Amino acid sequence: MSASLLSLLAGMLLMLGSPAALPSQTTWPVSPSRLLLPTPYGTLHVASNDYVYESRLQVDNTDVDPQVRGIINITYAFDMPTSRVALVSINTGNNGCPISYRWVVLEKSGYKMSPEFGSCNEQIKVTATRRLLTLQTPSTHTPNQIDVYVYDGKTVKHRATRKR
Repeated sequence: MSASLLSLLAGMLLMLGSPAALPSQTTWPVSPSRLLLPTPYGTLHVASNDYVYESRLQVDNTDVDPQVRGIINITYAFDMPTSRVALVSINTGNNGCPISYRWVVLEKSGYKMSPEFGSCNEQIKVTATRRLLTLQTPSTHTPNQIDVYVYDGKTVKHRATRKR
């Protein structure tokens, strides 16, 4: 092959691999991950285990109730007016639904946890206001929708919206 033909082929390959040549996709941020969250109301942490799916979520070195086990990450934390709230991701190794979430609220009187929720997806966007915590994730069952979970400190409400 001639040098000019090789140069032309190399340029074409370079363009094919560039982001401009790829179709646009919704981008989901990479969730942060931590195993320890000290707060004025106690320390939330993940007690590791040699067996990967047996880590436990604890507050001040005591397992939370109900017990949370699996591959656990403290993904987001927010300061609220009278509490600190953390989003915890839980992977139990279930291939059908590999990941779920719980909100943990740490306050002066102790802690409380939301029920498990989520669409079995680790792609999430999380926001917080003074009263509401919101998690958005692609819907597992309806590909053109986003599942939105809103937690008000008492209940988790779910709704679906169309992708934009």
